[in-house]
Amino acid sequence: MDLFLIRHPRPLVAEGICYGSTDLALAEPAAVAAARLRPLLPTDAPLHSSPLRRCLELARAIGPEAATDARLQELHFGHWEGRAWDDIHRQDPGVLDRWAADTANAAPHGGETAAQLQARALAWVAEQAAAGDGDRALVVVTHSGVLKALFGHWLGLAPADWFRLHFDYAGVSRVQLDAQGARVRFLNR
Repeated sequence: MDLFLIRHPRPLVAEGICYGSTDLALAEPAAVAAARLRPLLPTDAPLHSSPLRRCLELARAIGPEAATDARLQELHFGHWEGRAWDDIHRQDPGVLDRWAADTANAAPHGGETAAQLQARALAWVAEQAAAGDGDRALVVVTHSGVLKALFGHWLGLAPADWFRLHFDYAGVSRVQLDAQGARVRFLNR
């Protein structure tokens, strides 16, 4: 299976805000990113997207038929959603450090753990792999957290190291999956 994984374009949100699964509009028209990405993508591949607006708008600009799946959504940050990171720290000094020390299993915000995010994203990939032949390509519009969890798995990184990975807004990365494992073809084009 050949996956073309796209991070959504920059959302319309102030700097320093925790927005995870908050449904946000895009800061620029999706057509701009779609026009830049289209030459990098297979033309006849099925299109999949997170149901959140910032992904779905881009997916629909790339092609009119986009299947959505909640397993492609960003990490849910619970009661941190929509709050400034500085305010979260001010309210509970040290909470961000405690969370960062064990993002795989900790959810002090009452939302998801990174392990839960990874499990649902990998379940989606496994379902897609089982549904088609090994040569098929898919185009997927999703979020940075999902991409970090997937590539972290494919590269054998510990959850604490996923956050060293960076995925550009409206960037596409390609990975090929087969019986031998994952081969990363490119990142952030």
